[in-house]
Amino acid sequence: MMPYFESIPIVAKAYCKSFARTLVYFFLFLTLLLFFSCRAKTKKVAPATARGIPLLKLPAPGLLDDAEKIRLQKACELWYDTVLKSSAFNGGILVAKNGNIIFEKYQVNTKMGIADTINAQTVFHIASVSKTFTAMAVLKLWQDGKIKLDDEFVQYFPAFNYPGVTIRSLLNHRSGLPNYLYFMEKLEWNDSIPLKNQDILQTLISRKADIKDISAANTHFTYCNTNYALLALLIEKISGISYPQYIQQNFFIPLQMKNSFVFTAADSKRATDNYDWRGQKISNNYLDFVYGDKNIYTTPRELLIWDRALSSNVMFAAATMAEAYQPYSNERPGIKNYGLGWRMNIYPNGKKVVFHNGWWHGNNAAFIRLPQDDATIIVMGNRYTQAVYKSYQLINSFSNYFATFEEEE
Repeated sequence: MMPYFESIPIVAKAYCKSFARTLVYFFLFLTLLLFFSCRAKTKKVAPATARGIPLLKLPAPGLLDDAEKIRLQKACELWYDTVLKSSAFNGGILVAKNGNIIFEKYQVNTKMGIADTINAQTVFHIASVSKTFTAMAVLKLWQDGKIKLDDEFVQYFPAFNYPGVTIRSLLNHRSGLPNYLYFMEKLEWNDSIPLKNQDILQTLISRKADIKDISAANTHFTYCNTNYALLALLIEKISGISYPQYIQQNFFIPLQMKNSFVFTAADSKRATDNYDWRGQKISNNYLDFVYGDKNIYTTPRELLIWDRALSSNVMFAAATMAEAYQPYSNERPGIKNYGLGWRMNIYPNGKKVVFHNGWWHGNNAAFIRLPQDDATIIVMGNRYTQAVYKSYQLINSFSNYFATFEEEE
């Protein structure tokens, strides 16, 4: 047997080894605990981002009764087969109820020799439906306290010599300004030089005496693309970034509208071709680089995302949307009116349709929203046909809006 005093170092050594091993396990456990704790906290508080921009989570689609869904699908199918399918339509249609897609079709008009492949990812130029994005961008700046709607435009562009023109009057087409599509041509702009938004502003300032059809501000409604070209400049002035960047960073990225973009010269290769009613391809011209009034490309599904953002109060407060839908063109009696970036039909029975149509070159689009019924009708194509605007006939499938269909302007 080993003497007692000789056994002490051995026992001590064994004890130390055991203690050291216990310490290693303890610190390893503590490290793992801290790691997973931090990871859990990060997952809980850090929002999902893209390019460093927080992504917005929209509410899930609402409930839709199976019988109601089938009824609406049949109504859409019937209208599509009798009106759109038999026309020169070349594009896509999507109809939704409570955020649920109930009908979706894509059509290529091969009879005209058009070789496009059209599907859910195909982007279309939505023309004046782009105004809804510009208007809501301005209203977002107002919501964030960066502008006042009744500020005069001259406050931001001191050389602008048109008294009484406010941000609100640009939004609701009551500025009295003439349409740049016409006055730039009459003033013999060199059509070999792409026209830019800044050129329109500078022409309004420097050649006011040569421009015809200028009216006093806030006297009547006149639909005018100039208003929205100027509003795009205002967005750039306040935000400090370009209009395409602003729309991308504040709308497209947060809403994950991954296919959508504002057209610039750099986008020429990814922009979908467009055709006239005969099926002849239309080339770009000097007017194709002005934005704010047009030039947004998107898909039916991504325009539905935009619709859900507008109706969910996730991006815009209820007060902001109420401002957008306030009718301003009350000098003419009738159902038709215009808010801040939105056309409206307000029926005697209290029903209200909020919408915007678009047409540029061979592209045309209809974006129809029924807030009271939480329904959306989206049609867009790249070969011009009036049948796109007849999609308005579908609104009575959701509720009783009108007795007889009235063709829209």
